[in-house]
Amino acid sequence: MKINIVLGLIFLSFLLYANSNYLHGIVGLTMRDGGTGCVCHNFSLDDSVNVWIEGPDSIQKNITAQFKLFMTGGPAVEGGFNIASNIGLLSPVDTLVTLIAGELTHSAPNPFKNDTVSWSFYYTAPDSIITDTLYSVGNSVNGDGNPNSFDKWNFGKNFIIHIIDSPVNVDEHNIKPEQYTLYQNYPNPFNPSTTIHYTILLDTKGEMQEVSLKVYDVLGNEVATLVDEYKPAGNYEVKFDATNLSSGIYYYRLQAGEFVSVKKMILLK
Repeated sequence: MKINIVLGLIFLSFLLYANSNYLHGIVGLTMRDGGTGCVCHNFSLDDSVNVWIEGPDSIQKNITAQFKLFMTGGPAVEGGFNIASNIGLLSPVDTLVTLIAGELTHSAPNPFKNDTVSWSFYYTAPDSIITDTLYSVGNSVNGDGNPNSFDKWNFGKNFIIHIIDSPVNVDEHNIKPEQYTLYQNYPNPFNPSTTIHYTILLDTKGEMQEVSLKVYDVLGNEVATLVDEYKPAGNYEVKFDATNLSSGIYYYRLQAGEFVSVKKMILLK
């Protein structure tokens, strides 16, 4: 009898705690901290809820970039979330998000729009060349104000961020590059501009190469010419501004003599 009373008091305290924190969210629920999840609403995760993060997968040291958490599924009336990182610093973009103990959560339940709810946030990279991880969990609720089994939650896929060194400007006339290289653009995904870095050599006669760097859409249509001239051997970078283009996948193609390389980039508006 005493055990039942104690268990009842514990459960009642848990419900009171859950309700007191429901409006502004709770932290410490992601896979980084053991995967507790949104147990104040439902003890089991639900695969009908989809949670994911979008943003650049590589960031220079000490640079701040904007990310977005999305959620679909479940009752899809209102939503809440919790995001944590291993090393980088998190911060809100607007009043929909609040920072608690270094983690992010909702400041109030956010209504779904067209079956989707989202929150924007900032991530500041550390001063080290490492790999960081963003952990997330989202809760889709029916909006009745009472945490119960009708509410559904799930963990988001871990989002890996590669922290890279800042580009070094090199005098193109005082270097001896060893190979042709077309690097991945940074940032990627991007909005509205990104930087493409590449390395070229002299031709077999020791003369300048005719260099072409162009951007294409997924249908193969040319949308921009970034470079079209003869260049000496060296390291180069060029900025691509996609302000007038729509979101989607694009390809950039470098040709220098017989060398050709193509890479993919994502414009995310």
